[in-house]
Amino acid sequence: MTRMLKAQMGGRSSQAGHGRDPAHGAAVRVSDYFVRVGCDPLTEAFERRSFSPPWRGSRPIDPENVDTVMQRVFATPRDETAVAYLHVPFCQTHCLFCGFFQNVWRQEAGPAYVDDLLAELAAKSQTPLVASAPIDAVYIGGGTPSALAADDLARLIEGLHRYLPLTSDCEITLEGRSFGFDLAKGAKVADAGVTRLSIGVQTFSTQVRRRLGRRLAGPEVALFLAELMALGRTAVVCDLIYGLPGQTRSDWSRDIETVDEIGLDGVTLYALNIFPGAPMAMAVEKGKLPPPATPGEQARIYADAVERLTALGWLQVSQSHLVRSAREFNRYNAAIKRGVTCLPFGAGAGGQAHGHRWRNVMDIAQRRQMIEQQLEPVEGLALVPAHHAAHAMIAAGLESGQLDLAAVETMRPGFRVAVAPLLANWAAAGLGDLSGDGFRPSCAGSFWISNLTSGLLAGLQSATLSEAAHGCGIA
Repeated sequence: MTRMLKAQMGGRSSQAGHGRDPAHGAAVRVSDYFVRVGCDPLTEAFERRSFSPPWRGSRPIDPENVDTVMQRVFATPRDETAVAYLHVPFCQTHCLFCGFFQNVWRQEAGPAYVDDLLAELAAKSQTPLVASAPIDAVYIGGGTPSALAADDLARLIEGLHRYLPLTSDCEITLEGRSFGFDLAKGAKVADAGVTRLSIGVQTFSTQVRRRLGRRLAGPEVALFLAELMALGRTAVVCDLIYGLPGQTRSDWSRDIETVDEIGLDGVTLYALNIFPGAPMAMAVEKGKLPPPATPGEQARIYADAVERLTALGWLQVSQSHLVRSAREFNRYNAAIKRGVTCLPFGAGAGGQAHGHRWRNVMDIAQRRQMIEQQLEPVEGLALVPAHHAAHAMIAAGLESGQLDLAAVETMRPGFRVAVAPLLANWAAAGLGDLSGDGFRPSCAGSFWISNLTSGLLAGLQSATLSEAAHGCGIA
């Protein structure tokens, strides 16, 4: 039976693919990212934040060739350390701000799903892609992984140690929310090997939390985080979102005070993104929620938070992440920005290796059926763009606060010439400092990091086209 026929009978859809940025496919030009010198770079540099995914320009693989290509990818050893991502696609509630909701959590679904994950880990454990080199960070995300029962989480984490070549100091992050979590579960997962807990707080304002669909009041969440810190078994970090509908500057100020008072190991500051068609977008359109903050307002909130936290002794290690303890490494997220190999496990998990990227089929029942049919249960398999590694280097450099222009030039000759006027403009406008072989974003530049990445990507594409023209004898 052919792959296409199997797909039509309940396997992979031939139309499967990656989610697209609304501007995907549109021509980008370096000149589009010039900034008016003399404006306030923090609030006026750009009208809106752009989106520059590293997979833009990927070339999809014909569905008929997916099995052959995936088998070749997993049969090819790797030379460098990788990370792994496990996806748990269940949530207790559909929060208004979230554009990724998939399945309502049912307690009875947990054991069978963990069985699926363990079977997948066992099946892939001896492939050269997985077994050939160490894994130094694992992220268990979702969804809400902490909704799983303590025993199921423990056997999943123990399975990671059994089947994957983890380094002795491997960072294992469990993502969760305070609702449905408790100290007993925290101790259980720490015993099993979790080294880092990432709790999605979003805000400590009870009023704003209620609007978002969060169940616990802000003080309850703060108390739980403090108890996790007192447990002393793992690093504990949280996410905060700024620019939420109805979120006041005093709400945000109290959020910053709270994470510092609790003494968390790290905090990530996210600007609100409203996804078209998501519950929050519809609520705003219908007048059920006030409009969210404008980009300029978000910029002021971001700058204020960074200034206050650094004054309190926090260290900014990336555009959005700040740490205050030596046990918080944020290793997985930093590695993903660098474009390292990511091994995906579970329904909906995305990964990349050997110049390819893909997502595991999200629908759990369909995924099980495809495995029974001996089909690779993936969708959206594609070749990454030729400039993917250089793009990752740009994104990682801007994230870390120091872009090495000479290193990017080595990967893509002609890049520095293509972006020199743009970088000079940004430096003059106050978005960063340009010196020697480096560009260091200012606080304003860090807020507009996605726009800076998009502008440099345009330069990367320009250099690629120029190189191709020279190679063909056109120029």
